[in-house]
Amino acid sequence: MFIAPTPSTRMSTTWWSQLSKQEKEDQDDRASEPQLCENDQKQHNDDSDADLSPGELTFEEDTAGGMGRHLGVTSCTLLIVGKIIGTGIFSTPSSILSGVGSVGASLMLWVLGFLLSFCGLFIWLEFGTMFPRSGGEKVYLEAVYRKPKYLATIVFAANAILLGFTASGCIVFASNILVAADQPVGRWNERGIALGVMFFVTVLHGLTPKTGVLIMNLLSIIKIIILVFVVVTGWVVLSGKTHVADPYYNFRNAFAGSSTSSNDYATATFKVLFAYAGWSNVNYVMNNVRNPVRTLKISASLGLGICAVLYLLANVAYFSAATKMEIEESGVTVAALFFGNVFGSVAERALSVFIALSALGNVITSTFSASRVNQELAKEGIPLPFGNKFWASNWPTGKSPLPGLIIHLIISVIVIIVPPPNIAYPFILDVEGYPQQIINFFIVIGLFYLRWKKPDAVRPFKVWWPLALFFLAAAAFLLIAPFLKPANGVGDTPPLPYYLYCLVGIAVMVAGVLYWAAWRIVLPKVFGYELVPRKDRLDDGTVVTVFSNKKMQ
Repeated sequence: MFIAPTPSTRMSTTWWSQLSKQEKEDQDDRASEPQLCENDQKQHNDDSDADLSPGELTFEEDTAGGMGRHLGVTSCTLLIVGKIIGTGIFSTPSSILSGVGSVGASLMLWVLGFLLSFCGLFIWLEFGTMFPRSGGEKVYLEAVYRKPKYLATIVFAANAILLGFTASGCIVFASNILVAADQPVGRWNERGIALGVMFFVTVLHGLTPKTGVLIMNLLSIIKIIILVFVVVTGWVVLSGKTHVADPYYNFRNAFAGSSTSSNDYATATFKVLFAYAGWSNVNYVMNNVRNPVRTLKISASLGLGICAVLYLLANVAYFSAATKMEIEESGVTVAALFFGNVFGSVAERALSVFIALSALGNVITSTFSASRVNQELAKEGIPLPFGNKFWASNWPTGKSPLPGLIIHLIISVIVIIVPPPNIAYPFILDVEGYPQQIINFFIVIGLFYLRWKKPDAVRPFKVWWPLALFFLAAAAFLLIAPFLKPANGVGDTPPLPYYLYCLVGIAVMVAGVLYWAAWRIVLPKVFGYELVPRKDRLDDGTVVTVFSNKKMQ
C-alpha cells in the first residue's frame, strides 16, 4: 500500500464552499505530492514485490505526470454520484417493469441491485486499497492473472475500449432536449445532438481539465437536487394532495403478472446494475486522488449510499403517479411522464431539461474516468495505432489525457451512428452489462485466490467473504440466465435475437484473446523476433512502457 501524505480534506459545511476552494487545493496538493512518509513508502515497497505488483510500472512511475493528486473526499463522492445518477434512474424503470411484468418484482430488482452493488463495492474497496493506482479492474486482473503475461490486460482493454462508450447518455440527452423544445425526435436530429455532446465533453476535459472537474461537481449536485425533488413529490402524491386519483393503485397486488422466465430477470437485472454502475468510478482515477486509501473508503460508501436511497424512493414515486401501462409505454421519458401526470405538460417539458442535464453530467463523469483507463492501458505498453506513447501522454496541456479522450470519442461516435435508433438504447444497456459481469466474475475469483496465496498481504480494507461469495453467485447467474429463452420468446430488442448482446460481449473478449495471441505469439514467431520492454519518460512526466522488436539469432 502507498499513501500520499497530503493532509486529508474535511468535508466542508456546504457543497458550494468546497467547490469554491477547489482551485487553491489543486495547487497546494500538487506542491505536496512528492512528500512521502517513511512508513507508507516501506509498506508500498513490501506490496510491490514481483509476485504481487501489477503491470510493468512501479507505483512511482505509474503515478507520475498529469495534474497530480487534486481530488478530495467531496470531489470523489460527487464523481461517484455523477456516474451513478445519469440516464438509468430516469430512463430504464419502464423497460425493467416491462421485462419482469409487475411493480413488485421491479421494486425487488432495485433492492437486489442495491445489495449487489454494495457487495461489489466492498470487493473493489479491498482491491483498491491494496493497489491504489488508476485503472480499476485492469490493475486487479494484472495482479492476479499474471500468466500468460499481458493476456488479462489485453482482454480488459478490448472491453474497456470497444464497450467503454458513453453513447447511451448522449442519446438520452438528445431525446430529452428535443422533448423540452417540443420538437419531434427524428433519426438524425437526435444523433446530431448526441454527437455534439461527445465532441464538447472531449474538448472540455482535454483542454480545460480544471473546468471539467468543476462542471462535473456542479452537475452532480444538480442531480441530487432533482432526485430529492422527485422523492418529495412522490410523498405529496401518496398523501393524496394532488389530482392523481389513486396513488396506491400499483401497490395493490403488486406482484400480479410477474414473469417466470429467468432470462427476463437476468436482462432486467443488467439494466438495474447499469443504473447503479459507477460505484467503482474512483478506482479508475486513483492517481488523481489525495490520500487515496482514506478517500476511497469514505467517498465510495457515501456516494453509493446516497444514490441507493434516492433510487428506491424515486421508484416508489414513479409508481405512485402513473399506472403500470403508462410506465411501460413511456420508454426513456418515464420521469417526464411522472411530472406530466402530477403537474401537467409544461412541467413535463421542464423536467426533460433537468434529465438532459443529468445525462450530460453522466457523460462528463464517465468520460473523465474512461480516458484515464485508456491512458493506463497505453502506459502499460499494449500495441495501439501510431504507437502507445502518444496515447499515454497528457498532450497538449500536460495535465489531461486528450489522446485517451480521443479513443473514447471514436468508439462513442460509432455507437451513436450505427445502431437502429428504435432499439439502440436497450441493446446498448444489455451489451455493456454482459462483459462487465464476466470481468466481475474473474475479479471475485481473484480475490479468493489472493486471500489464499497472499494471506499476509497488507489489506487496509477487507471484505467479509460471504458478501464476496454472494456477489460471485449473482455474477454466475447473470452469465448463464440470458441464454435461457424469455417468456415472450423475443426479448426486449426485437428483431435482434434475445441472446445477441451476450454473443457480442463474448466476441469482444475473444477478440482480445486473438489480439494478444497475434501480438505476443504469432507475429514474433512468424517474423523471428522477441518483444523487449523499456521505460520512457515523456515530456509531461508520464512514464510509459514501450516494446521494441529484437531479432532472434
